[in-house]
Amino acid sequence: MNNSKKVDRISVPIFMLLHVSLLFSSLSGICSKMAAFQKFLSLPFLWWYITVLIIMFAYAIVWQQILKRISLSIAYANKSVGLIWGMLWGGLIFQQKITWNMILGAGVVFMGICLVVTFDE
Repeated sequence: MNNSKKVDRISVPIFMLLHVSLLFSSLSGICSKMAAFQKFLSLPFLWWYITVLIIMFAYAIVWQQILKRISLSIAYANKSVGLIWGMLWGGLIFQQKITWNMILGAGVVFMGICLVVTFDE
């Protein structure tokens, strides 16, 4: 079996759904950080905390549907993209510095994902 057939078995809509769900899941990190800036049990804190729970609940449902359609190893390898989204959100929303080491690390993560997804068994 060549590599192109392995990649073709993962439908593009499911692969896109996987990455959209990972993007959506990364929003929980933003909400949890926003909750951390609030006074404990205040209304803004509860708003952000409940938003985290809703995001994670929805993500769990979508994740289970994705796992019905692709292998766990491929789905789990792609979860590391959430780290990259977290880095981007940190820079865009919280003005955290993105270093060259972070960019290099993101590149290594993407190369790892490509290797796992295209690996010929």
